[in-house]
Amino acid sequence: MIAGNRSINYLRISVTDRCNFRCKYCIPSTPFKVIEHHKIARYEEILRITRLACELGITKVRITGGEPFVRKGILPFLEQLCGLDGLTDVSVTTNGALLNRDKIRRLLDMGIRRLNFSLDTLDPEKFARITGRDRFHQVWDAILTAHDMGIAPIKINAVALRGINDDEIQAIAGLTKEYPFHVRFIEYMPMGDSDVEKQQQMLTREIQDRIIAAHGPLSPVEREKNDGPAKKFSLENARGILGFITPVSSHFCSECNRLRLTSRGTLRPCLLKNYETDILKPLRDGANDDALKQIMIDALTQKPLSHDLDSRTPKDVPISHMTSIGG
Repeated sequence: MIAGNRSINYLRISVTDRCNFRCKYCIPSTPFKVIEHHKIARYEEILRITRLACELGITKVRITGGEPFVRKGILPFLEQLCGLDGLTDVSVTTNGALLNRDKIRRLLDMGIRRLNFSLDTLDPEKFARITGRDRFHQVWDAILTAHDMGIAPIKINAVALRGINDDEIQAIAGLTKEYPFHVRFIEYMPMGDSDVEKQQQMLTREIQDRIIAAHGPLSPVEREKNDGPAKKFSLENARGILGFITPVSSHFCSECNRLRLTSRGTLRPCLLKNYETDILKPLRDGANDDALKQIMIDALTQKPLSHDLDSRTPKDVPISHMTSIGG
């Protein structure tokens, strides 16, 4: 699929808006209702949409949530997904709290080799404050188990926030000296009714400065074929890689190769724009494959070449919270 001069080969699929964590930057600060079950795309519907997307050129899929592993039947679904013609890369983003050795073995058996873990702190008490759950040790054990069993690369995503975890930037970056992990710092993006203040946002230049002061210079790392938007660096004698994802300070819209399928069955061509188009209702109303493909093609005409997130007022930010979109 083509959007402007960009080849779109990457589909991010949110299978649920539900999550077993309540992270400050992800969950709305005001009460909200989860999406009713009948409004969530069923697995067979997601598989059909993904099959058609593959026929249009999608080769890479990442499963997100919410937390994917809270949804019943996720492993049989992933096994079917991995069997779709045309897919060469299937990965999962998770908080890790529900992963164990048996589940990781099943992921390996079906061909999944890459996992992204969300981890914003190495301090168990701070972890409980950020996520609302006392689950640090389960998450860290899952990461180490995945590493021991051969999942590679393991990516650890951290959102650095002033006054919350910015005192740990150096320690989190230092994980790459001990482990072959890809540690990525993601700039906080205002989404929906978040519980994070704008002044807590930290941009990449400041994060890098703190890392350099503690660990020495950052050496650029060459990009690979399936790399996402992270700008990659390494520390001297490090086993792993540091990545910086800069949607606010240096947007990468012109290079974005993604289309998102939300848990509600809507296509979202840009995370930071409110535009969505419903593909689930036409599917349930009996639309044929060609009609569904055309909905995907039409959705990509709305994929922008840039965003203006850094200049918006609070009322202009995307209205959906991250758990309803999929990160």
